[in-house]
Amino acid sequence: MGISIDTSELRELAVTLRASSGRVGAQAASALRRTAYAIEADAKALAPVDTGNLRSSIDTDIVGDGRHGAMTAEIGPSADYAPYVEFGTSVSAGQAFMGPAFERQVPGFEKAIEQIVDNIL
Repeated sequence: MGISIDTSELRELAVTLRASSGRVGAQAASALRRTAYAIEADAKALAPVDTGNLRSSIDTDIVGDGRHGAMTAEIGPSADYAPYVEFGTSVSAGQAFMGPAFERQVPGFEKAIEQIVDNIL
């Protein structure tokens, strides 16, 4: 008694993935850019405002193009006191703005990636 394994579907999947890699990368890169800028916009809207410095220091830095290789997005404030506002201190409660902005946008990013995968398969 032997075991028979049909790998033809795996080969077809490998060919499909290889042929789609540039298109998939471009679509994923687009989803990442949209999400990163949406997180930035939400964080700016949620950031507490005293002088406006914290809000105006929130920026997005994207590295790579995502089509061929890695792509990263870093979103956050450059104001040195931002962590104290986000997380609080021993004498004042935090006023989170980055965490909630991230949490609001991640489901949309996950859905976009799922749709890209579904379109390939």
